[in-house]
Amino acid sequence: MGIQPETPSGNRLVFAYYITGHGFGHATRVIEVVRHLILAGHEVHVVSAAPEFVFTSAIQSPRLFIRKVLLDCGAVQADALTVDRLASLEKYHETAVVPRYTILKTEAEWLKSIKADLVVSDVVPVACRAAADAGIRSVCVTNFSWDFIYAEYIMDAGHHHRSIVWQIAEDYSHCQFLIRLPGYCPMPAFRDVVDVPLVVRRLHKTRQEVRNELGIGDDVKLVILNFGGQPAGWKLKEEYLPSGWLCLVCGASDTEEVPPNFIKLAKDAYTPDLIAASDCMLGKIGYGTVSEALAYKVPFVFVRRDYFNEEPFLRSMLEYYQSGVEMIRRDLLTGQWKPYLERAISLKPCYVGGVNGGEVAAHILQETAGGKNYKSDKFSGARRLQDAIILGYQLQRARGRDLFIPEWYANAENEFALSIGSPTCRVDERSSPIDYSIEDFEVLHGDVQGFPDSLNFLKSLVELDSLNVNENIEIRREQKAAAGLFNWEEDIFVARAPGRLDVMGGIADYSGSLVLQMPIREACHVAVQKNHPSKHRLWKHVQARQDSSVQGHQTPVLQIVSYGSELSNRAPTFDMNLSDFIDGGKPISYENARKYFGKDPAQKWAAYVAGTILVLMRELGVRFEDSISMLVSSAVPEGKGVSSSASVEVASLSAIAAAHGLSIGSRDIALLCQKVENCIVGAPCGVMDQMTSACGEANKLLAMVCQPAEVLGLVEIPSHIRFWGLDSGIRHSVGGADYGSVRIGAFMGREIIKYTASSMLPVSSFVANGVNNYDSEGNSVELLQAESSLDYLCNLPPHRYEAIYAKLLPESITGKAFVEEFVNHNDPVTVIDEKRNYAVKASARHPVYENFRVKAFKALLTSATSDEQVTSLGELLYQCHYSYSECGLGADGTDRLVHLVQQAQHSKSCGSEDGTLYGAKITGGGCGGTVCAIGRNTLRTNQQIIEIQQRYKDATGYLPFIFEGSSPGAGKFGHLRIRRRNSLHYSTFSKRS
Repeated sequence: MGIQPETPSGNRLVFAYYITGHGFGHATRVIEVVRHLILAGHEVHVVSAAPEFVFTSAIQSPRLFIRKVLLDCGAVQADALTVDRLASLEKYHETAVVPRYTILKTEAEWLKSIKADLVVSDVVPVACRAAADAGIRSVCVTNFSWDFIYAEYIMDAGHHHRSIVWQIAEDYSHCQFLIRLPGYCPMPAFRDVVDVPLVVRRLHKTRQEVRNELGIGDDVKLVILNFGGQPAGWKLKEEYLPSGWLCLVCGASDTEEVPPNFIKLAKDAYTPDLIAASDCMLGKIGYGTVSEALAYKVPFVFVRRDYFNEEPFLRSMLEYYQSGVEMIRRDLLTGQWKPYLERAISLKPCYVGGVNGGEVAAHILQETAGGKNYKSDKFSGARRLQDAIILGYQLQRARGRDLFIPEWYANAENEFALSIGSPTCRVDERSSPIDYSIEDFEVLHGDVQGFPDSLNFLKSLVELDSLNVNENIEIRREQKAAAGLFNWEEDIFVARAPGRLDVMGGIADYSGSLVLQMPIREACHVAVQKNHPSKHRLWKHVQARQDSSVQGHQTPVLQIVSYGSELSNRAPTFDMNLSDFIDGGKPISYENARKYFGKDPAQKWAAYVAGTILVLMRELGVRFEDSISMLVSSAVPEGKGVSSSASVEVASLSAIAAAHGLSIGSRDIALLCQKVENCIVGAPCGVMDQMTSACGEANKLLAMVCQPAEVLGLVEIPSHIRFWGLDSGIRHSVGGADYGSVRIGAFMGREIIKYTASSMLPVSSFVANGVNNYDSEGNSVELLQAESSLDYLCNLPPHRYEAIYAKLLPESITGKAFVEEFVNHNDPVTVIDEKRNYAVKASARHPVYENFRVKAFKALLTSATSDEQVTSLGELLYQCHYSYSECGLGADGTDRLVHLVQQAQHSKSCGSEDGTLYGAKITGGGCGGTVCAIGRNTLRTNQQIIEIQQRYKDATGYLPFIFEGSSPGAGKFGHLRIRRRNSLHYSTFSKRS
């Protein structure tokens, strides 16, 4: 499509183009669209807070008008790599929410005054609403929307900021359609969509012209440092660059001094020409940097940003076209650049798509302003609902936790059809027969026990060796890292730990309840190898760091690869010197460890794995003098409430213990893993998840009293009963604000009960004529004394709770009011926010009654088989579900699934003897995740589960994952000690990569 000829003045159209206040990137891509609109003879009014030179240096025209106004703020950044989430929301509230009425009135009047034919937004939400108020159509041009970006931030800001997300989405819904750029995020607010190629600024000069002007010869390697401002407190040093390299520095301050091999660029330098003249670029991912790297075929060495949800989608596009190399933030700041730059210039970028998105978008805008209607069937109702569920995932996630993009969304939405997850394929008993041969490994200890997932994990290890031998095989980045992880001449230790289905007990575990948990079929595998530091295989950037250190090659290091990171905002690898865990000859504190892993959110996931090493150091005095390599491959889905984190922790600690000859019982492993999650990760979970993953057995319920972890035994699941898990598609996390606030509310309730009982003691102990005044009312001194020192809420019987305390507990209380009266809630893993309001009565009532329900459930399971048995079991599940909702831990998706189970149960067509469903409940920490259903173990009941799965998909667009089947815990599985056969074939593998 060629550039449109200049339109006669009589047909001149007027465009109002609003640009978000988030950095210059949006302004630079808008330039290309505006340029084509002006070339076509139209008038463009740009509304932006960006400096005028950004536009006027690229476009000189009397038909370009700049109006400097800030109508939103984007993401507020503490420095070039760190987004301040709270500040972002507060700034948006100040900029766009407080003055909203005035903004809408002013903008609508201005749009009418310039007689705008079309409003274009990239992507200012209020512009769409103002256009609607003025009776003018609007179109958005973007690859992301602020409702998606801000969705993550609200978990830190509290519920009072949730309205911002909904208001933004409502504003966007007023636009006619979305012109969507490549590398896009889910954007459910938009009713229709038209896709265009990359919008890229054109080049003004050739590579040779730029180098000649800079006085740089062709033999010099050139990297452009493009961060839009440097990280706080960072100073460039000459030794950061390899010999023969120069670095162009964008955005440096006037006062900043740079070394002789760094060249400071002028603030108004035209960066596209400079990027195209460079051999590679070093910076942070954004639409502008990624699109220009792809268009000019310049390899991009990137460092992840904190809490920037746009990034995973752009990164997948960058890496698909072999244009990206990820640099660890620590190596950026310490100057270990050489291995990354050398890797970058070895790439062969292969983007061949269109780069005329600016021209195409301008043509669409021109036709829309002229009256044409663009419609597409690409965004069906189900498609938008799927996008909305992704938004729901964001709203339920824990602060700092990784972004999770479900496979169903990635497969449907990703234009490159990239797959996600572990290369280990998932196999179950319903699958076709597979080859169980593991002849490549000699199993020196343990037994695979015929588990298909374990066999496939071993096969994935075999595949890693083939990747080393055949460099022509196309592989994912995480596989490439894993291929350089192990020394195949040495032993490898493998552990397996399953997730769990919370049948009964759930969040009452932290209040000392009896819980019943079933280990599920899906599990996490971890392979561990330890080697003397002199024999350990090191990744190139780790090697470079070792070479530059004073200690040299003998420093023990930890290297971890985690499968399944491609479409989440977490790095697939993690490495550290084990000496980082030592300070003054002693292990560092848990608080310092939490800060250590929190420095780079893209690698915070490593706390679940590496944290087990520090816990072993601190709790058992273990010394780690060898280097350690770890490969983590989990089939336990994240965010579905089935204890994905516990399975990773238990498998990791079990494998490390086996590799180091440590004999640790399953119960102790679980308690150590809980300490990892509570003290290092910072998630306030109970212990039932880790206990089930470590101590559970297949097709049995682990019965445990959480005071703190007394295993009562295993309860056989009767052959006529079966449990299923149904995933709602709404992301669950125990780190979320709702779970934590309910836990705090429960501990507040316990303290109020203790205080009340204590205050009643002097009265109850008064004896007149040998008769205790309170004995006649059931308030004996002994009972009140026990309740005044209540360790666990679940030790309070329901009748005592109702008789004395229920009427005294407040429905809710502010943190400040509670602290002023009671000082402390005495929970070591949560902190009271004095500004927050906590629900006390419902939060305290739930564990008191849940403990009673679990005891009844356990007794019913072992009773005689009857209709009353299964009906009563189901009723207990329903009661638990609605008690969760009273605590504020419900979710629309889980409520819908429970309702569908009830419909199936009471349907006349399901009243036959061949089976039915009897009950269902939300599980784990609530707020989404998975529903546990109970029914007869028949084919008909299984068909009902599939029907519910389909009905949920019809209603929401999301097909629930079904959890069925069971497998043993890590203790029952034990560990494998394996070694590759044919060691002569692997003689070269002991060398460092």
